[in-house]
Amino acid sequence: MSNVVMPEMQRESPRGHMKWIMVTAAVAVFASAYVFLPISEWLVGFQSWVQAFGPLGWVIFIVVYALTAFFLIPGSILSIGAGVAYGLWGFPLVILGATLGSALSFLAARYVFHDRVQEKISHYPRFRAVNEAIRDEGWKVVILLRLSPALPFSLQNWFLGLTPVGFWPSQIATFFGIMPGTLLYIWISSLGGEAAAGQLGTDTSLARYIGLGLGLLATILVTVIVTRKAQQKLREFSVD
Repeated sequence: MSNVVMPEMQRESPRGHMKWIMVTAAVAVFASAYVFLPISEWLVGFQSWVQAFGPLGWVIFIVVYALTAFFLIPGSILSIGAGVAYGLWGFPLVILGATLGSALSFLAARYVFHDRVQEKISHYPRFRAVNEAIRDEGWKVVILLRLSPALPFSLQNWFLGLTPVGFWPSQIATFFGIMPGTLLYIWISSLGGEAAAGQLGTDTSLARYIGLGLGLLATILVTVIVTRKAQQKLREFSVD
């Protein structure tokens, strides 16, 4: 497969612009919900419920997250919940849960539901393009998909089971590829959890607020830069 980038592929596609519009809209919806709904009370309640299980709560969270990914349920709410309940310690929990869900879906697609999944995706050109790219480049394309998903995460998990990529390369690429986006979710939600619990108000030092703001800004910038770079590389394979 040629890796020459066509001139028209060098520009941001309308679909790429739409992704950022959808992200902005999601943030606006979440902010509006925080203003008009008792989000703070819900977050505090969730935090208390999960933390009441102690270390067992970590295992419960990982298993629930894996099952939501397996059953094609978006995990963004659980990612937010992890940041609220555990702060930045929710980051490894989400990574482990998402990777476990990815592994379960991959194995099910490859060995249990292969024909059914193949039938479902066979009519979508983007899936065919991804498959050809993975055939040529292997785990490199998997990690690009995870960094800048051209397909929803849960669907990717099932689809990858039909591609030539091996189990371990795909899961290792998943483990590292989902880190930037997950960190952004966890960082933002952890700040929301602290605010809801009134913890931010216990330390009013200017340095603390500046540090939190700079950390969040740095996380957003890194995520955006990595995402755009991944999108650019995916265009070389005509899968974005």
